[in-house]
Amino acid sequence: MSISAAKVLTRRLVTRHQPPQTIKMALLAGVGGFLAIFSLYQIGTWLGNPLLMAPFGASCVLIFSLPQSPLSQPANVIGGHLVSTAIGLFLQMYLPTTGWSLGLAVGLAIAAMMALRVTHPPAGADPLVMFFENPGWSYLGLPVCAGSVLLVLIGAIYHRISKCHIYPLRAS
Repeated sequence: MSISAAKVLTRRLVTRHQPPQTIKMALLAGVGGFLAIFSLYQIGTWLGNPLLMAPFGASCVLIFSLPQSPLSQPANVIGGHLVSTAIGLFLQMYLPTTGWSLGLAVGLAIAAMMALRVTHPPAGADPLVMFFENPGWSYLGLPVCAGSVLLVLIGAIYHRISKCHIYPLRAS
């Protein structure tokens, strides 16, 4: 590889395409994520049922820092988590936990989310959670459905109060 080709490759690898954000916006996004996860934890504790799973942390990144993204919208957050979790639950019932079954579960989740137009990148981790935790079908209701609905509601309330973004986007 020539030196100029190496420079071009290096530049492509380190170029940040995300627009710069103010410190205020970054802190507001962080506070939103904190409040959402804290709220889900507290509500789950009061109910005696967990409302959290690891991919919800990544969902907060989208809901609070990129609320204008199509991937952050309620149908995507809720639908993506439900579809991906259902695929993971179904496959883990019939397949051993191997590299190919994990890959198949994630690949099918991606394809299903795209086909249904509910792509939500954090939900791509849901099938892995299902294989490693083996939680059973009730997990689809609590925490997945209830938790993702609450995340969206908390995001909508938070963005309305903070007046930084319109969330969810209005139907066109």
